[in-house]
Amino acid sequence: MGLTMKEKQALTRQIRSRYRKAGRKEKTAVLNEFIQTTGYNRKYALRILNKPEAPQSVLVVKGKTVKLRPSKKRPANRKGKKIYGKKIYTDDIIAALRLIWAFFWYKCGKLPAPFMRRQMAYIALWPAFGITPEVREKLMRISPATVDRALKKDKDALKISGKSLTKPCDPLKHRIPIRTFYTSEERKPPGFIQIDTVHHCGQATFGQYVLTLTATDVASGWICLYSLLNKAHCWTFDALKDIYANLPFPLREFHSDNGSEFINHVVADGHRNPACPIPFTRSRDHKKNDNCFVEQKNGACVREYIGYDRLEGNVLQERLVGVYKHLVSK
Repeated sequence: MGLTMKEKQALTRQIRSRYRKAGRKEKTAVLNEFIQTTGYNRKYALRILNKPEAPQSVLVVKGKTVKLRPSKKRPANRKGKKIYGKKIYTDDIIAALRLIWAFFWYKCGKLPAPFMRRQMAYIALWPAFGITPEVREKLMRISPATVDRALKKDKDALKISGKSLTKPCDPLKHRIPIRTFYTSEERKPPGFIQIDTVHHCGQATFGQYVLTLTATDVASGWICLYSLLNKAHCWTFDALKDIYANLPFPLREFHSDNGSEFINHVVADGHRNPACPIPFTRSRDHKKNDNCFVEQKNGACVREYIGYDRLEGNVLQERLVGVYKHLVSK
């Protein structure tokens, strides 16, 4: 059994004075002995041995001795002058910041802040931004966190409530092995393909709407985008067959989430075909990081260019095909 907390505290008070009076070599010996006895981390032991003891005063109350410790507030870490405070939320700065944020495609604060510092000489030339010398000085020194705080209401107004449209076929789901990561050996050769669908349903999920099937290779970053007319299983299977036939390298595995567009009898029966034997794995429920490579492409290559509006019908589906022909090459 090790020492109790009270025993460690008593030992610390006893060792502290001896440690401070000791020389350099003796301090090392005392510290090593203290660490071995208490089991503390070396950095933590150094900190508590070097910490000065708080002065104590004694007060006698009804014949009992009570130790009083003076209340001392923790010193503030930030001692410099606040540049912004509440002044950052003035109308002129917010208006200029909002226009610049929209100009940079509504990115999070980590991107517009350095962009503004590098491009302010050109941004200030445009009268539409309304960059005065005072606004320019503050925007040049603004931090990413301050950008996010100042634009929080604007971001909340543009935020689209997420809709989970992944509805697996439970009897088939448990027959497909789960993959949560790729080993270093598996990430070197190309052929491990992650797939996912992006639903262009807007704010409503009723009726039929266009989908985008995204496929990306884990090793090379190769990407392919397919426009699907609706969630019919046959469109998904045709797209997977086309990927298998036109890959620039041998296919080793398909990996998807638990959506019914991938886990269904049509796809399962097709993968059992000896002429097209394709290994198939899936992610865990509600674990998007298991399919992280294709999830990244969904945002960078689909949402960034197509957006979140509702698309439905053959005409928009064909136009989406034309967009993807110029965006990526098979």
